[in-house]
Amino acid sequence: MIHPVILCGGSGTRLWPSSRKGYPKQFAPLLGEDSLYQATLRRLTGPRFTRPLVMTNEEFRFLASQQAAGIGLSDAQVVVEPCLRDTAPAILVAALIVAQDDGDDGLMLVAPSDHVIADLPGFLHAVDRGAEAACSGALVTFGVTPDRPETGYGYLEIARKPDGTGAALPVSSFREKPDAATAAKFLEEGTYLWNAGIFLFRAADVIAAFEAHAPDLVAPARAALDRGREDLNLFRLDPDSYAGSPSISFDYAVMEKAGRVSAVPLDCAWSDLGAWDAIWAAEAPDPKGLATRGPVTAIDCSDSYLRSEEPGLQLVGLGLDGVVAVAMRDAVLVADKSRVQEVKGLVSTLRAGGVCQADDYPRFHRPWGWYETLCIDTRFQVKRIMVHPGGVLSLQSHHHRSEHWIVVSGTAEVTIGDQVKLVTENQSVYIPLGTVHRMANPGKLPMYLIEVQTGAYLGEDDIQRYEDVYGRG
Repeated sequence: MIHPVILCGGSGTRLWPSSRKGYPKQFAPLLGEDSLYQATLRRLTGPRFTRPLVMTNEEFRFLASQQAAGIGLSDAQVVVEPCLRDTAPAILVAALIVAQDDGDDGLMLVAPSDHVIADLPGFLHAVDRGAEAACSGALVTFGVTPDRPETGYGYLEIARKPDGTGAALPVSSFREKPDAATAAKFLEEGTYLWNAGIFLFRAADVIAAFEAHAPDLVAPARAALDRGREDLNLFRLDPDSYAGSPSISFDYAVMEKAGRVSAVPLDCAWSDLGAWDAIWAAEAPDPKGLATRGPVTAIDCSDSYLRSEEPGLQLVGLGLDGVVAVAMRDAVLVADKSRVQEVKGLVSTLRAGGVCQADDYPRFHRPWGWYETLCIDTRFQVKRIMVHPGGVLSLQSHHHRSEHWIVVSGTAEVTIGDQVKLVTENQSVYIPLGTVHRMANPGKLPMYLIEVQTGAYLGEDDIQRYEDVYGRG
C-alpha cells in the first residue's frame, strides 16, 4: 500500500484572474466540475493507496477538507502548516507521519495538487515501476518525456535514454529551467526529462536522506509534529517549532544531493497547467487552434483561448488570433497568447497599485460556506451567502451596521439576542446594530440567503466574535 501525500499550497498567480491568492488554482474547477485538487485525490484513490495525507496551510485548511469530503473522501488526513516553508519541511513532516503510522518501510507518493494527468493507467503503471525501485532503497522522482523544447520546466538528466519499459533510471543531475537553445539541445539528446515534482520513496529512506543532507530541518519537523495537536478534523503542527525550519524546496534540500536517485519516465499526458497556454492545450483546441469554456461566442477566431466564468456574462471574440481572454465578474484578462508567462508579474503590478482583485477572489470561502458581494455603495451592501449543511457562523455583533437576512433556499436557524427561531424560504429577519446574533444551517441541503447591510461602515473587520465552532478569534 502506498500513502498518497498531497502538497496543497500555492500562491495562485500564474492563472490570474481564475486563480488568486485567496483561491489558488488547485481549488478551482478549471477543466471540469472537479477542482484540480479533487482530481488529484481521485487519481490517488484505489486499491494501491491508503487514505490521503494532505499538507496545506492555515488559509486553506477548511477548503481542503470540504473539497475532499465533496468527492466522498471524508477520511482525508489534513495537516495544517502554520507558516510557509516550501516543500522540504512539508515532505519531511509527512514522512515522519507515515513512519509513525506504517513503520519505516511505509511507501509514500508525494504529488502536487494542481497537475493534470490525462492517462490514468499510464500514470499508475509508472507508479508501480517507481514502487519497485523505492522498495530497493531508491529515492524516486518522475520525469515527463519532453515533446518540445520547453523553457518553463526544470529538467532531469538521466544516465541513458528510456527503453520504453518505464523502468526507473539513475538521475545524473538536476537542471534549472533552460534557455531556448539549451532546451532544444536537451530534446535532441533524449536523456533529459521534464521534472514533474512527483516523488516516491520509503519513509525511512527519505528521513535518512534529510538527516544526511539537510539535518537542520529534522529537529524542527520532529518538534512540530510532537507538539502539534488535533483540532476538529485537522492536525495542526506546532507554530513555534515549524517556524524554526529553513524555507527550502525538496529538490534543493535532498534530491540534488542524495546518492541514489532514480527517475521513472512519465508518458501520460502530464501538465502542471503553469500558464494559460497550458490550459488552452488541455482544452483540446479545434483545427483552427480555438478553445473556449463557458458562455462564449467566437467569430473568425484562431489560435486563441476564450473563457467566461460568469453564467450571465457573454464573452464575444471577433477576428482574434493568438489571444487569451478570461472574463470574470470582477476582472478581465486580455493577453497576447505568446506572453502568458508574464501574468505572474502582472499580478505583482496590480498589488503595487493597490488593486484588490490582485489577490481577492469575488467569492470568499469560509469554513461554514461562502459569500459574495452582489452590490455595494456608500451606506449599503448586498451579499449572497451559502451555508453548508451543519455549517454554523460565529456568535457575533457589529458596531456600525444592521442587517436584513432573506432566506431564498433551505432553512436557517437564527439567533438574535436570546431568541432562536427557524427561518424558511421567503422569510426574513432583521438584526439591529449591536445585537448579538448567529446563523446556522440545521438541514441536509445547502442554505442560501440574501443579506442586506446598512450602516456607516461595512468592512469585514467590523465584527466582534463571542463564540466560534471553528476556533477563529
